Amino acid sequence: MSKSNTSPEISVVIPCYNEEACLQTLFNRLIPTMDRLKRSYEVLLVNDGSQDKTTEILDRFYKERPDVMRPVHLMRNFGQHLAILAGFEVSRGQVIVNLDADCQNPPEEIPKLLKYYDQGHDLVSGYREDRNDHPLRKLVSKLSNWARETFMGIHTKDHGCMLMAYDRHVTDQILSCRETSTFITVLAYLFAANPIDIPVAHEAREEGTSKYTPLKLIQYSLDLFTSFSLVPIKLFTFFGFIVSILSACLVAYMAFRRIVYGPEAEGLFTLFAIAFFLISVVITGIGILGEYVGRIYEVVRGRPRYIIREAKETRPLKATPAKKAKAPRKITKKATS
Repeated sequence: MSKSNTSPEISVVIPCYNEEACLQTLFNRLIPTMDRLKRSYEVLLVNDGSQDKTTEILDRFYKERPDVMRPVHLMRNFGQHLAILAGFEVSRGQVIVNLDADCQNPPEEIPKLLKYYDQGHDLVSGYREDRNDHPLRKLVSKLSNWARETFMGIHTKDHGCMLMAYDRHVTDQILSCRETSTFITVLAYLFAANPIDIPVAHEAREEGTSKYTPLKLIQYSLDLFTSFSLVPIKLFTFFGFIVSILSACLVAYMAFRRIVYGPEAEGLFTLFAIAFFLISVVITGIGILGEYVGRIYEVVRGRPRYIIREAKETRPLKATPAKKAKAPRKITKKATS
């Protein structure tokens, strides 16, 4: 998407799904924070098919601050990461800031992200230093972060934290990917030349309810691994080889007993147990393989990942001198040992 000469410097992209209880607090905290920066900006609140009063509230925000607010309404609920992608697509800024609508990552932390971006980092990722979440959520998140770093080699400290600042070239590369299971925080790390992780504040949710249950977090982690790594299927293949060797040894042992001792019935139920175990192993393998085949099927059929129903444009309240557009920054990837 081409950017006009009047494009703002900063785009703030926020996905919203049934967040009517949080939006006014978000507006009251975000807008003063951005105004104090004295830099041109736009706020894209992406309505991800909400069924409450989110649509009406976002349209009201647009009437109150048409110079900076840009509500984006999707046709239906597509999910958090695809809603963010829709915001990336219609955004016009050179630096794109992403955060959630629930204010658990405070909007007041945005200037901290921009400070590191201005120092030459094309990706500034926040990590929640002191999390205010349920212990079970923190445990699932820690396990997911550990497994991601161990088996996938992606060393972001907290891929579940959506408070991030991206250079335009990073978001353009993310948008060029066509897979349906899109994990923005991981893709951004892969495409950034000079990323950095910084600690950010984290507050307990005071309004509304979280859309991520522990079961959804587990499913999220499984989707992450099958989208970015072949480790699950490789581990299962290795496990299959081990089971095959042990099964061959068992068959040889049973054949030896048959020759030496003749027919026996004492181990019948043991054989049943072994057979049931091997059947369950096969079923598990089919399930893992099915996850990968399903990913291929979703990509091959080529359906739209999201559909934008309406994206409002900002309206200037008064004429202001346009800033000279910055030349794209040359970002050098740091050498690693």
